[in-house]
Amino acid sequence: MTHETPTLVASKRERLGSRYAQRLRKSGQLPAVIYGHGADPISVSVEEKATLAHLHHGQHVFNLEIEGEGTETCLVKDLQFGFLGDNVIHLDLTRVDLDERVKILVHLDLHGELKSASEAGAIVVHDHAEIEVECAVRNIPESIRVDLGAYDSSINVGELELPEGMIAITPADTNIIHVQIAAAEEPEEATDEAAGNASSESDAPKTDG
Repeated sequence: MTHETPTLVASKRERLGSRYAQRLRKSGQLPAVIYGHGADPISVSVEEKATLAHLHHGQHVFNLEIEGEGTETCLVKDLQFGFLGDNVIHLDLTRVDLDERVKILVHLDLHGELKSASEAGAIVVHDHAEIEVECAVRNIPESIRVDLGAYDSSINVGELELPEGMIAITPADTNIIHVQIAAAEEPEEATDEAAGNASSESDAPKTDG
C-alpha cells in the first residue's frame, strides 16, 4: 500500500523550554524533536493545523524540510498531549528510511456488523481499536479495513487479512470485537405475583374435608 508521503516545513528551535513552547503553540506552531540514525537530535517546530490534519487521517510518516538541514524522512514515534488529554502539544519523531521495517500501532477501520450482532440480547463489545504491526515504512497504511460481515460472533488478530508484507505483532488470539448474548431475565412483576400467590395459599385457613 504505497502512498505519497506529505511534506512539512520545519523551523529549528533555538530557544527551548515550556515557556517558549507555549509561545510557539500560541503562534500556530507545534514543537517537535527529531531523533535517530546516529545523528544528534534536532528541536524544530511545524505548522500545527496542517500537521494535526495529517495525524487525524492516520498519517505516520512525513518528509520534513528543515531550514539549513535539508529534508529528513521521519516517523511519528510519540505524541504528547495537554493536561486534559484532548490536544497534541508536542511530537517525537525518528529518522527512517522508507525501506526499513518498523513496528507501529495501526487503527482498525471496522465496516458492517458481525452476523450474530442482530440476535436478541446481542451486545457488541469492541476490544481493540488498533493493533501493532511490522512493515516497511513506505507501506504503513492509514488504517486496516475490517469487513465484519464475513465473521460470525468474533474476530481475533489471527483472522485479519493484512496487506502483503505486513505481519501482526499483537498476539494472534487477541480479540478485536465480539458479541455477547445477554441472559434473559424473568419479569420482576411476574416473580412478585408468584410469590404473593404462594404466600396467600400458605396463610389461608385449613378446613376439614
